[in-house]
Amino acid sequence: MTTSVPATDRSTPYEITGARPRVESVDVVRGIIMILMALDHVRDYFGNLAVNPTDLATTTAPLFFTRWITHICAPVFFLLTGTGAALALRRRSRAGLSRFLLTRGLWLIALEIVVVRFLMTFNVDYRTTVLTVLWALGWSMVFLSALVFLPTRVVTAIGIVMIATHNLLDPISAASFGALAPLWSILHAPGFVLRGPEHVVFAAYPLIPWIGVAVAGYGLGAIYRWDADRRRAVLLRLGLGLTAAFVVLRVMNVYGDPVPWSGQRSPLFTALSFLNTNKYPPSLLFLLMTLGPALLLLRWVDARTPRLLTPAQVIGKVPLFYFLAHFLIIHVLAVIVCYLRYGDAHWMFESPTLGQFPITQPPAWPASLPVVYLVWMGVVAATYPLCRWFAGVKQRRREWWVSYL
Repeated sequence: MTTSVPATDRSTPYEITGARPRVESVDVVRGIIMILMALDHVRDYFGNLAVNPTDLATTTAPLFFTRWITHICAPVFFLLTGTGAALALRRRSRAGLSRFLLTRGLWLIALEIVVVRFLMTFNVDYRTTVLTVLWALGWSMVFLSALVFLPTRVVTAIGIVMIATHNLLDPISAASFGALAPLWSILHAPGFVLRGPEHVVFAAYPLIPWIGVAVAGYGLGAIYRWDADRRRAVLLRLGLGLTAAFVVLRVMNVYGDPVPWSGQRSPLFTALSFLNTNKYPPSLLFLLMTLGPALLLLRWVDARTPRLLTPAQVIGKVPLFYFLAHFLIIHVLAVIVCYLRYGDAHWMFESPTLGQFPITQPPAWPASLPVVYLVWMGVVAATYPLCRWFAGVKQRRREWWVSYL
């Protein structure tokens, strides 16, 4: 049985579902970013991998904004992971939460290397392996598992310091560490962990800034114990403050991103340069640009969940299940389309190069941007009923393994 506070007067954010209280607004925002994330992944499979959507010399405004709008996904995913950990203290001891974060973090790392890589490439030769979001998310949980014994204010301060200062490390190159260069690629600067004639492992999500976001998110979870007016006021101030900080620091062009903005061939492209912050690793300005609006979104849905966003709430309850399912659906769809177009689909099972990841695109393969959007909507529509089914499973079942999916 599920009881929830009426949408018109949600003085408390909790939805009580069996033994697992949930925060509806967190689920809604998580679901929104998961839906947007699928757009970027559909573009990876059906768009033109030879064109960098953030390269102002070759991109178009629609392509740029298609990529830019999905920038919000990873930061919010990490932030809400920390928030979810803090909320779990309503039903777990700190020792129990620490064990859960440690084991689930290691589980996510294993999923990244084994399951997600297979879903993305449909092969097991491991010639090219890219360590992405679940890898970094898993290590964030492992790191947070050691911090949960500290006061929340101390944990929050650690996260903020990691976010605000990690760009001071930008001048340090991995090569300066010699044989330990792969370690620096894992921690701060994207690069090769292994680079041999047969196998390549590339760390795309350096850990320091992403761990910082998850740790800061743990502090955010504390405000969901406050009364509604105070919570919403803080979300509003934080959202506006981070967004304003992005604008001010970006205008100054001094610190917060390794690539300063500059005047371009038109006012529109100058604006694109201003917004074109660095994701790999996520710069301070990238995180301010994405987390500020995300907090405003959390504030907007805190009082009530618009009916239009009900599917997002369902998806937000089962983010890992959705993550795995949407990759499977996108790749299977790519195989079907490839076979129908070419009478063969061997490209979809080959080990891709780093520059053609996650698939090797056949000749004349890339679809137009409108087609990419249509495919994206179809993928989300196909994934939603699966998520609704599994959300019901999670609501009914109490076995330990349910918490790991």
